[in-house]
Amino acid sequence: MNATKRHHLICLVFLLLTGMACQQKKNPLETAGKIAVRWELVTNFTDEKDVFDARFQLTNHSDLELDDKNWALFFNLAPRRILENKTEQFARLHHINGDWYALRPDKGFTLLPGKSVDISYRGVEAVIKETDRPLGLYFVFYDDEGKEKKIVNVVEYTWKPFVSPDQVNRNEKDEEPIPTAALAYQNSLDLTDISPSAVTPIVPSPVSLVMDKDSVEMDHTWSIYFEKGLAGESAYLAAALKEATGLDLKILPDPPQGKAIRLRQAPLTVNGVTHEAYTLNIAGNGIDISGSDAAGVFYGIQSLRACIPLKSYANKSGTLRLPNLRVKDAPRFAFRGLHLDVSRNFQTKETILRTLDLLSFYKINRFLFYTTEDEGWRLEIKDLPELTEVGAQRQHTSGKEAPALHPAYGSGPFSKEEGRYGHGYYSREDFIGILKYATARHIKVIPEVNFPGHARAAIKAMEARYERLMGEGKEVEANEFRLIDPDDRSVYESAQGYRDNVVCVARESVFHFYEKVTDEIAALYKEAGLTLDEFHTGGDEVPEGAWTKSPMALELMRLHPEIKDPKNLQTYFLSELVKRLKSRNLQLDGWEEVALAKKGDGKYEPNAEFVDANVVPFIWNNIFDYPDLGYRLANAGYKVVLCNVSNFYFDLAYSKDPQEPGLYWAGFVDTRHSWTFAPYDMFKTTKKNSLGQKLDLEAVNVYEKNKIIVEHLKPQARKNILGLEAQVWCETVKGRDMLEYYMLPKLVGFAESAWAAERPWETVADKTQREKLIRDGWNVFANRLGKRELPRLHYLNSGYNYRVPPPGAIIDNGELRANVEYPGLTIHYTTDGTEPTLASPHYTKPVVVKGPVALKSFDDAGKASHRVNVSLE
Repeated sequence: MNATKRHHLICLVFLLLTGMACQQKKNPLETAGKIAVRWELVTNFTDEKDVFDARFQLTNHSDLELDDKNWALFFNLAPRRILENKTEQFARLHHINGDWYALRPDKGFTLLPGKSVDISYRGVEAVIKETDRPLGLYFVFYDDEGKEKKIVNVVEYTWKPFVSPDQVNRNEKDEEPIPTAALAYQNSLDLTDISPSAVTPIVPSPVSLVMDKDSVEMDHTWSIYFEKGLAGESAYLAAALKEATGLDLKILPDPPQGKAIRLRQAPLTVNGVTHEAYTLNIAGNGIDISGSDAAGVFYGIQSLRACIPLKSYANKSGTLRLPNLRVKDAPRFAFRGLHLDVSRNFQTKETILRTLDLLSFYKINRFLFYTTEDEGWRLEIKDLPELTEVGAQRQHTSGKEAPALHPAYGSGPFSKEEGRYGHGYYSREDFIGILKYATARHIKVIPEVNFPGHARAAIKAMEARYERLMGEGKEVEANEFRLIDPDDRSVYESAQGYRDNVVCVARESVFHFYEKVTDEIAALYKEAGLTLDEFHTGGDEVPEGAWTKSPMALELMRLHPEIKDPKNLQTYFLSELVKRLKSRNLQLDGWEEVALAKKGDGKYEPNAEFVDANVVPFIWNNIFDYPDLGYRLANAGYKVVLCNVSNFYFDLAYSKDPQEPGLYWAGFVDTRHSWTFAPYDMFKTTKKNSLGQKLDLEAVNVYEKNKIIVEHLKPQARKNILGLEAQVWCETVKGRDMLEYYMLPKLVGFAESAWAAERPWETVADKTQREKLIRDGWNVFANRLGKRELPRLHYLNSGYNYRVPPPGAIIDNGELRANVEYPGLTIHYTTDGTEPTLASPHYTKPVVVKGPVALKSFDDAGKASHRVNVSLE
């Protein structure tokens, strides 16, 4: 190669390398994903009352220089009011809407590559859980004109653990103790191990159960016989036995010659109850299940399943040995429900079916399916495709005014992103399948469409429809289902931080929309072979200020002066809804506000208007401003369902442990809370307020500065308590495993409260005697949980993700002492810093240790709790 060619080649290589370097310089955004974010709660105790201090740290590992115009960090944060910072800041938090926030730079901000910056902020109400941390973080980068150029998920996101009391306590009034191994040990000292014979196999407890020492062995020579009308129940039983034990039995419609399980219907009343009553007899000559109806037979089957020994689940030998026993049983309440929110975070159809299986096993017969909310519309509706095209997914938007759903609960900036839970819906076929599956398990599905508040997903979907049709020149069609007054300038903020989630009740199109949706859902029930006769209207949490500056609403009030005040438009909406849906023969359920009217001072009182209108309020408030609300409404003549927040809100965390996921705005709920409930005298079992402070609602003059006496349930109003419902709101629930963890084993305690006969302690007036009876009763139930229910959940339906409580432990004078919340669990420990396993030393009695100890609880199926640590200090 001559010199000239060599020179040209060198120049070419130089130009190529220079071009590559220039190209890298021209595209620093390609490295924007390397910007790291760290978050820290500093303290909940600042110089301002009920104000916390937190901070972000941004570390720029990218090649992009951040300035005061070219970036913003978006995320979701449990809705809290953010305060103006008192000191000079580099960037500030801005609340956009709901739980959607942005961190935006102040004028003069700069962050060079390789540098870090701390940005502090303050907010109202404490932050005590890791699930409170900012979620779904992403950067949006802008060009010189302020237009969005690129959206990038934050990949490197870390947070500091909550370790100090000022990070775990909420304020100076917080009396809920911080969970420790020592506290758990102290709380479990009253528990004792009871004999296996005292641990009856069936939960919820039947009215009568008599066992003897004999047993019967089933094998493939047995069969299942069913009378007319019980074909579905017999098929269900056969499939359940085969799945659990490998035992494959023939199903016969004619009386068998040999040993068999015999399913029959017969007139039956147990404890004064006929519907769903059953008897179960297991003896050497066979098994007989009789029910007053098909549902009773089905619950007899579930009790039979409950008698299957755990080893049969594990071995699947194709044979089964059952104890001889006689059961008579019927439910305490006709309504035993679970509410599940799939709008905040979506759950798949398969998860819903697993949940229905779980409910049926514990004899829960109502499923309130919460498929619409501010953050998502989850049900396909014929002729309204935008409800799912727009309302069933969330993504970054230009702002809250866009006809789309912005990110919420960590759903991130991109719709349908894998591993997120902001998108998803049930097709018409999915929903029909769910209805059929539930019906086969004697569960009634109650759909809910929440109006006039909590309606943002519907509003945005219908705005997208409006814009589409207006673009096509179809103004009449565009307005057919529109839900807002476009000239409304009302200022409000909902409990979840929304400023645009209330429909305009003065629009005829709002009622037209509701009727359309109701009729389409009714059509789905019809396709499933059912009749829709119960519909939940929501009706809760309409914020103060709604409709106050809506020209349409003000005109409506001019035409109807009896409304008097915009706050009464909520009642007007329900009144109109009742009239319009009357011809459809629907029972209208709703949250407690549907049965209340606001007085001039803003306080609620029972509204006599809907007492005889087939309106059923579901009551959650039992520890705040209206602790007797359920009884007040029942005494006023309303049929009510009790959903007490202090006992049955499963989305509230099991404990105050920062790593224990869940909410805590109303305190904490564990399995003992869901078990310890006296439906007809709930003041006996409402022991704490949301801050762990002692409540004594049995006394008189207990709230509102001793001016009001709590109203007890009148004997004649007992019939108005239809039943009980547990709630799972899913703001913090991500996916199936978390859902099951939140529910289990709380659901088992709830089932006992909803089905089992009145417990002896419920009617005891003397507190000391009652507390002893509660302790004794709980001890028996805790043994059931540890020895039967938890390990069985490992096998049912291929295994549920239930919570195993961690052990309690102390080191006292060099001795390790440990115990468990549910007798029957075992404790394993290590002293070398490694993770305890079933192969680790088994704790059975106090043992001398010389340093830190790590411990875990295990059930008989081998499932473990989280780890706890204790030390000599």
